[in-house]
Amino acid sequence: MRYYVLDRGDQLSVDLSESFHKLAAAQGLQLDAESPDIVVSIGGDGTMLHAFHTFIDRIPSIAFVGVHTGHLGFYADWKADEIPELVRMMSNHREEGKLAPRIVRYPLLELEIRKKSGTTSYICLNEFTLKSVDGTVVAQVDINDRMFEMFRGDGICVSTPSGSTAYNKSLGGAMIHPSIEALQISEIASINNRVFRTMGSALVLPKHHHCDIYSRKEQNLLLTVDHINLPMNDLISVRCQVAAQKISFVRYRPFPFWERVRNAFLG
Repeated sequence: MRYYVLDRGDQLSVDLSESFHKLAAAQGLQLDAESPDIVVSIGGDGTMLHAFHTFIDRIPSIAFVGVHTGHLGFYADWKADEIPELVRMMSNHREEGKLAPRIVRYPLLELEIRKKSGTTSYICLNEFTLKSVDGTVVAQVDINDRMFEMFRGDGICVSTPSGSTAYNKSLGGAMIHPSIEALQISEIASINNRVFRTMGSALVLPKHHHCDIYSRKEQNLLLTVDHINLPMNDLISVRCQVAAQKISFVRYRPFPFWERVRNAFLG
């Protein structure tokens, strides 16, 4: 089995990465930075986002597993002292020669960003946000090619089900189980008075729906795709929909989604 390790860069994560390589070599696992079967993320959820975008072009053929070394690792199944057990599991997996029975797949978010200078596409694991750099965001929100609302406020967050536990949750959005192929639109400090009106609550769209966010004034905006910041002043629109592809995670032991939620937020 081919693997690659991406760590957060702090001393603990670097040391664990080196330990992982030694244990993996002893078990006959092959280090491969170009076409790994499994990518091991050592750090926190930010490290997993970095790993995801590093291998974004190979998402259909790669599975991920996380080792948690920070304060909160929602994507991580393993703790720092469990690395020998993880390597052993991966070695047994190599001998079995099958990934499929141990794989879970989570929905992703696809974006088409249209600017005066051209169109680009992105895939999100957690969320996409649109905020203003120097004032109130004014944006028209369409759902399935029909106008839904004219938004005024600090910004808009569009999240995946797995990302619904991140920024979306802090905005008052719902937590959605990743088996549900959907996206969620949450407002960031919307303006609501007798002149301006928005829905004021999060919206959940199923896989076959899409939303378009149109910039409705000249404004300096900051678009964020997971951890990637994209400043722009010529935005026309952003189309958001559930992506055709999914991210794959290797589950060597049971770790139900709601147990993750409880451990993360209730202790």
